[in-house]
Amino acid sequence: MLRVNENYSRIQASYLFTEIAHRVAAHQAAHPEAQIIRLGIGDVTEPLCPAVVAALHRAVDDEATRENFHGYGPEQGYAFLREAAAKADFQDRGVDIAADEIFVSDGAKCDCGNIQELFGMDVKIAVGDPVYPVYVDTNVMAGRTGANEGGRYAGLTYLTCDASNGFVPGPESAAGCDIVYLCYPNNPTGAVATKAQLQAWVDWANANKALILFDAAYEAFIRTPGIPHSIYECAGARSCAIEFRSYSKTAGFTGVRCGYTVVPKGLVAYTADGAPVELRPMWTRRQTTKFNGASYLTQRGAAAIYTPEGQAQTKATIDFYLENGRLMKEALQALGYTVTGGGDSPYLWVNVNGESWAFFDRLLKEANVVTTPGAGFGRAGEGYIRISSFNSRANVLEAIDRIGKILK
Repeated sequence: MLRVNENYSRIQASYLFTEIAHRVAAHQAAHPEAQIIRLGIGDVTEPLCPAVVAALHRAVDDEATRENFHGYGPEQGYAFLREAAAKADFQDRGVDIAADEIFVSDGAKCDCGNIQELFGMDVKIAVGDPVYPVYVDTNVMAGRTGANEGGRYAGLTYLTCDASNGFVPGPESAAGCDIVYLCYPNNPTGAVATKAQLQAWVDWANANKALILFDAAYEAFIRTPGIPHSIYECAGARSCAIEFRSYSKTAGFTGVRCGYTVVPKGLVAYTADGAPVELRPMWTRRQTTKFNGASYLTQRGAAAIYTPEGQAQTKATIDFYLENGRLMKEALQALGYTVTGGGDSPYLWVNVNGESWAFFDRLLKEANVVTTPGAGFGRAGEGYIRISSFNSRANVLEAIDRIGKILK
């Protein structure tokens, strides 16, 4: 008899963004004339920058000639992209990461899910609460979490991220854990972690033979001096951390799909009898077995981000989104709401002083504005909504006007 993976039945009934889509579709069907502004899912709206577009065109031309045609490429990524990323993202910042420690993929989301294949089924995992759902659901699918009880999985340790700790938990809350997922700038709260806060996690991980899975998808939004762009800015991080990077928000690649994961040489996990096993060769084997590599076209486009033109153009686009966030944050604060995020993040985390799905429904039905209810990110997200700054300036200003009218 053919059996299914019954762990899938343990996933909470509806993936957050699927539920949002259903509610928005129902509202649109009931009010076909409504002009809905979407500030929920963190998808970008501005076009690819000219440097990237030009590189993509050149790459297509390469594929049109026999002498420049590219078929299967290296599963780990082309050297031209790995070397550019190593230099600009790490070495130019004084961080010791080599090109052959970078593994190019079709996005950080996939890598965040796939990385757990390297680890034993009995590892103890800690996640933030609120949390990006992918960290949780991929481990549910793998069978590491146990059943969902009251909105939390029995086999996970939840690190409360709330106003009392500035939405940055400390390692004392992860006692007994082997793996901790950290994301800063954070999705969904928009909070950032200081170097001292991240160093505390690195010291804890090294002392306990634990691993940090660090999601740096939003590092390009950091504008405050001294805030780390990488976990590897902390002393000792090479021996206890894997980092995920994304070009989705950095350069508008949500539809193009490209990112990478850093697995340093010498980073180890352990067998049941305590023997160290290096993770980089394991990840290499996983990728060469299950992944044929991001396309040549995509990687040429990504490499253009690192040209002087690409750097200036992508920064201008990120600054545009950050200004959207500033405008919305100031408007909400003027209405009396407490808002975290913005400034170093594309997300605003708004304390709505009430039930988050009810507030979501109110904004949808009365203002035709879509946000994301905080409860969808975990128990500690109740009472908040997340607002994305990814949209046109005209839509952001219109949303501010609509929200202001119903919340005054």
